Amino acid sequence: MYNYDEECLKVFMDNQEKLIGRKEFTTLEDADEFLSDVMAVKLESVNEVREYLIDAGMDAYGLSDEELCMEAEVFKLPSGEYLVVEG
Repeated sequence: MYNYDEECLKVFMDNQEKLIGRKEFTTLEDADEFLSDVMAVKLESVNEVREYLIDAGMDAYGLSDEELCMEAEVFKLPSGEYLVVEG
């Protein structure tokens, strides 16, 4: 039914203000559509997040793991994985 699993959608909806500055999405369907439109990715580790962001052009070499996780685009999931949303 959704392109992203429920964990990703719920974490994104609960923390969307971190990225877009306001609560924009109120349904899982809307959140899923947005994440699909911006081609958000689910990654297994903070090292994968760092590599992904570096490949996308961000200078993430000097950031600690904690600083990297605080970036607006990075959402830590309860499973220990990460959702990266470049909106």
